[in-house]
This record gives sequence, C-alpha cells and structure tokens, in this order.
Amino acid sequence: MGIRPAKCYRDFKRPWTRQSRKKPKKGYVKGVPFPKITKFQFGNAKRSFGLKASLVSEHDVQIRHNSLEAARVSINKVLEKELGLENYFMKMRVFPHHVIRENAMATGAGADRFQSGMRLSFGHPIGTAARVHRGQAVAEVLVDPSKEAVARKALRVAKSKLPLTYAIEVERAKNN
Repeated sequence: MGIRPAKCYRDFKRPWTRQSRKKPKKGYVKGVPFPKITKFQFGNAKRSFGLKASLVSEHDVQIRHNSLEAARVSINKVLEKELGLENYFMKMRVFPHHVIRENAMATGAGADRFQSGMRLSFGHPIGTAARVHRGQAVAEVLVDPSKEAVARKALRVAKSKLPLTYAIEVERAKNN
C-alpha cells in the first residue's frame, strides 16, 4: 500500500511529538519510523558568501519528511551541477518532529469481522512532518552575488516538491 496524499497531513492539528530514542520508556509516542531526511547542510560552510536566498513559506503548513528530502535533493543537485561543491552552502532550516499517524482501514470480504471501524481510531505512526509557519524559511542557499540566478533556479525546482506556495527571498550581505 502506498502513502496517502500530502493534503491529508498538511493542515495543523494538535502536536504529537513526545518520543525518546535514548530512554524509550520516557517516550509517549512509540514506534516512530526514522525520517528520510538525515543531512541538513551541504557545500562549503567555511567560506563567506555575498548573497543569501531563502525559500519562505506563505502559509502555515506541515511538510512531510519525504517532501523535505525531495526538496533537499533537488536543491543540492542543481547547485552541485552548476557551481561545484566549493561555491555554495545550502542548509535546510526545518526538522520533522511532528509524528503523523494513519488509521489503516481493512478492505475486502470479511473485513468487518476483525476491524473495529472508527472506535479507538488513533492510528499508528507512519512518518514525521515539520510544522512550518507563515514567513518561516524552509531552506537557505548562500552563493556569490554573481550566481543569484542559479540559486533562484534551485529554489524554484524545490518549490514544486513541497505542499502549498513559497516565496524566494534574496538578501545581499552588507559590506562592513
């Protein structure tokens, strides 16, 4: 069975995040699968760049971990192909803490005999999501000012991987 559409999970509901990997007895939420996104920074972190482009959310939204991973991969692929590893720095600014659940419904002949319908329909954890508020940056790209078009292109590709709409904000570094 595949995953449900993102529209099932993109609206804010009550947070459900209490989990503990080191002390499982302290964790209220049990059996949470690891998020697909594991690395959050790419490129050259030591160099200073003159331009910062950000992907900023225009809505309050929950972004699933697999959408964040798809956006990260697409940004990194464009930047690495066009600029090389040393000429950019990319950082994902959100982390998927929120646990999302699914109450799987049985189908087929005789399903009503072993399913309880909507009674105790809490569901089991199927993944995680990041809770992003309006105006919050999802991803940042730091490049040289002459490479602004490449940064915009990378963020534009990533916008298509995420739910709802996003703006690309560009900020130049102030010379001191």
